[in-house]
Amino acid sequence: MINPSSTALIMIDMQNGFINEASPLCVAGAKKSIPACRRALEYARKHAVSVYHIVRRYAADGSDVEPCRYDTWKDGRPLSNACPEEIGPSEPAELAPLAGEAIIVKPRFSAFFQTDLHARLQRQGIDTLLLTGTTTPNCIRSTCYDALSYNYDVIVVEDATSSRNEDVQRANMEDMAFIGARIVRSVDL
Repeated sequence: MINPSSTALIMIDMQNGFINEASPLCVAGAKKSIPACRRALEYARKHAVSVYHIVRRYAADGSDVEPCRYDTWKDGRPLSNACPEEIGPSEPAELAPLAGEAIIVKPRFSAFFQTDLHARLQRQGIDTLLLTGTTTPNCIRSTCYDALSYNYDVIVVEDATSSRNEDVQRANMEDMAFIGARIVRSVDL
């Protein structure tokens, strides 16, 4: 059972630069997860669960792009001011933040790395996280492991996350479940 007053929905990187097929950083399964992300977001809003939109925004010159993804990024410069809007940093309209929902820009994969996410959650008395977004083996998984290290109860909304293929998705879900995260579907929230 989820206690809305001590739970936060963490939506990670559901941005056009990771969703749109025209982007060199497109995650194959991200677009397919939008309806489940929307269900999770609607659940959170309906039940007064805190919502955090965790996003990437790269500098136009690429100076803050992860070295492991720079060569891919430079072809189109997604998620920056130097790219077309359709592969930019905005979230699709159905997932866009509402007034009062937190937006945190993260510099790397984990939503906790060099951000004030943990401090904000602690001030709110949050002890449970619902993880949604993309990509499961990178941002979702690293956020999950960091959250578990901070002693949060972690719930991964499986169909509201995405990977480059089903085998990768399944393996990462099994791994996170094995280490202690609960895995649920958006319709079960």
